[in-house]
Amino acid sequence: MHENSVFEQLALWNPHHTHPKETLSSGRERGAVYTRQETVDFILNLVGYLPGKPLHKFTLLEPSFGNGDFLVRVVERLVTSYLAEHGLDTAVNDLQNAIVGVEIDPSAAQETVERLTELLSRFDFDLEQICSLLGSWLRNDDFLLFDIRTRFDFVVGNPPYVRQELIPDWLMAEYRSRYETIYDRADLYIPFIERGLKLLKAGAVLGFICADRWMKNKYGGPLRAMVARGYHLKYYVDMVDTQAFLSDVSAYPAIFVISRERGGKTRIAHRPKVEAEVLDRLAPALAGGEGPSSVPVVEVGNVINGSEPWILDSLDQLNIVRRLEASFPLLEDVGCKVGIGVATGADKAYVGRFDELDVEPDRKLLLVTTKDIVSGSVQWQGLGVVNPFNHDGTLVDLDSYPKLKKYFEARRAVIAGRNCAKRNPHAWYRTIDRIYPELVKEKKLLIPDIKGEANVVYESGRYYPHHNLYYITSAEWDLRALQAVLRSGIARLFVGVYSTQMRGGYLRYQAQYLRRIRLPRWSEVSKELQDKLKEAARRGDTEECNHVTFELYGLNANERAALGGNGN
Repeated sequence: MHENSVFEQLALWNPHHTHPKETLSSGRERGAVYTRQETVDFILNLVGYLPGKPLHKFTLLEPSFGNGDFLVRVVERLVTSYLAEHGLDTAVNDLQNAIVGVEIDPSAAQETVERLTELLSRFDFDLEQICSLLGSWLRNDDFLLFDIRTRFDFVVGNPPYVRQELIPDWLMAEYRSRYETIYDRADLYIPFIERGLKLLKAGAVLGFICADRWMKNKYGGPLRAMVARGYHLKYYVDMVDTQAFLSDVSAYPAIFVISRERGGKTRIAHRPKVEAEVLDRLAPALAGGEGPSSVPVVEVGNVINGSEPWILDSLDQLNIVRRLEASFPLLEDVGCKVGIGVATGADKAYVGRFDELDVEPDRKLLLVTTKDIVSGSVQWQGLGVVNPFNHDGTLVDLDSYPKLKKYFEARRAVIAGRNCAKRNPHAWYRTIDRIYPELVKEKKLLIPDIKGEANVVYESGRYYPHHNLYYITSAEWDLRALQAVLRSGIARLFVGVYSTQMRGGYLRYQAQYLRRIRLPRWSEVSKELQDKLKEAARRGDTEECNHVTFELYGLNANERAALGGNGN
């Protein structure tokens, strides 16, 4: 039997797309990352799709089946379960409604057809039976637009990871009109999760592996709120730095199982080895606490709280965070302000050697970048940024600045080619972010976006920060003292609990996480502690910063130990 003949005979399952315009059909465009067999089996075990059950009596949805990593294992379990009790004569009738698989990419779908054809042939299904089953199970369409009018007992898979800027505007507008959770810069897997959850029967479960960013960051807020309203996060498995996929990925993956029922406690495991023996033991340990597992499993309550980030890490550190949140105000409520440096959209045009920027003197500012602060203090490398803004935020009149006009005109192709310039051609020479020249003269703390530990650098008021630097200014706190606090384990505690961790243990020290740090009011800190904090920062002694900061917050010996400090 020729495998391609099955695909050719399944023309009826390749329906007309709802929108015959351009689609995300290539593997790269649609965020295709294929999943290891051990990972697939683990997820199927975790959701309870087990060969020992009468699986033909249940329904399963795979919303983005790609080249069949999940579906091959699903079909193998389904058929094995069925044939243990029944024969081939009734199989097509009994199995045809057990699976719905959707895939937008025809070439990936064809590969799945070929794999399933070979699998079903091994179970002695003939060509006609195979065509009937695959014709019932598989759909070549966009899951987010495809009309599905049934609900499912299981939804499993690895949804596509696609950034909004890669999706055509017309298609993104259609998605937004249909899905409430697409917010801010949400990636495509967000509406996949939303629709998957809404297609669950009461008590049914969804098991996905995908990026974990939505669980903590801004764009995941609406989806977290939706889960809080009617679902239960049953299991969470952190898969960062594991070989969960068939290729290396830069995303930070996690496996999660969510059921359509009232919430309860969440069982959590971290970074298991992707080996069949390890995962086969971990699944029952997570699901019911049964049997030995080499990977510790913890049970946590109150993970879900409206749209708030999910805290799924160290319980002892979580307890410290909760106590500090109950005892101290937010950083921005005690006179501090968090901001981010300028994004120009075309650094090759706006950024250069300060002395070589041939514009009027008041049209350029000294620029500090991450490279300037790697030593722990500002070692300026000589760069500057061109400033097209007046102090009131309006753009300068180029006719009033002949040098600036000549400078921009010489680089017009690069500057006007940016999306922000195309959207607003009259303001073609503005930077993406507004520049506030008065910020240059303010004393500030500079913090790089990505770090293992907080590299907090004091800047005395000479430079404008570049876009990979966050900055903190304060009208109340002494910035040297604040530098000591942010260099301590307290900063990593809050950022680590609320942010997604990157490969190698690095954290994103972004504004949304820095703003969650709690601080006492400066006026309520004793003069003795104020002086100790400033001296610790001046000396650049991390251990001393920890010691004094722990005293500032009144941490006990156990809390200090949990943050990597000592009990003294």
